[in-house]
Amino acid sequence: MKFIHYLEKITGVGIYPLVSLMIFFVFFTVLLWWIGKADKKYIDALKNIPFPGNEAE
Repeated sequence: MKFIHYLEKITGVGIYPLVSLMIFFVFFTVLLWWIGKADKKYIDALKNIPFPGNEAE
C-alpha cells in the first residue's frame, strides 16, 4: 500500500505542506536579514572560531 493512502485519511492534511513552506520561507528570510544587519566585526569573529590565534596565515 502506498503512503499517499494514509495521508488521504487525515483530515486537513493539505495545510501541512503550506505551513512547512511558510516556516521554511520565514526562517531563511529572517536568516538573510540577520546576515545583512549583523556587525562585520562579529562576522569576522565567527569566521575565526575554528582557528583562534592563526590570523597571521
